[in-house]
Amino acid sequence: MNLSASVSPDSNPPSHPQPLILDALPDPTPVPAECSPRIQQRLDLILLAIEALELGGSEYMLATARELDLNSVIDNRVTLWRLRCTNPWRRSYTRNSLTIRQAKALAIIASYRARQLTILIRQLLLAKQQVQEKGLPIEQHFRLSEYLERFRAHFRSRMNLRRAKVAFYLSHEPELNTLALELLGQLLFCTGTAGMQRFWISLFDGEVA
Repeated sequence: MNLSASVSPDSNPPSHPQPLILDALPDPTPVPAECSPRIQQRLDLILLAIEALELGGSEYMLATARELDLNSVIDNRVTLWRLRCTNPWRRSYTRNSLTIRQAKALAIIASYRARQLTILIRQLLLAKQQVQEKGLPIEQHFRLSEYLERFRAHFRSRMNLRRAKVAFYLSHEPELNTLALELLGQLLFCTGTAGMQRFWISLFDGEVA
């Protein structure tokens, strides 16, 4: 799926004015009516990693939505929860699909929260490198162990054990830790120059137009 720099409206025009910050992300060409389950899964998991990094993560996400004038897309906690339940791995999977407008809002919020957490993300990734070079278990580093423990707890409480991939991760803790660390790397990717745009475009890698 190609992405163009021009901004096109969703197939169903929103009833509220388009938040200007959504223009910062290019639309796929052609603009799909809805996002794929894979994109929805990736957005939810990246937000799950943010929640594991900071206590009260969902409240910070809502505050960021207000700060960026995204209230017309995400107006409260219930709306945010419903958008995240488009992840097919969720216990509360709604079988709904994100519009491009909604997906942009989540990607923007994730990128802005990642920027606020840049120092911590860099510290954790450096700690991971250091303990691996020394051949030590990750649990030897308190902050890194704390992040992984929170991520596992969030994943366990929110994902559907009947999904084969979820069941695999929950029965193979090292693999779940690897997923959590990969998401840290993706969050760092969001913080760089044009990181928000690069993260958004990366969501569509491999998508069929």
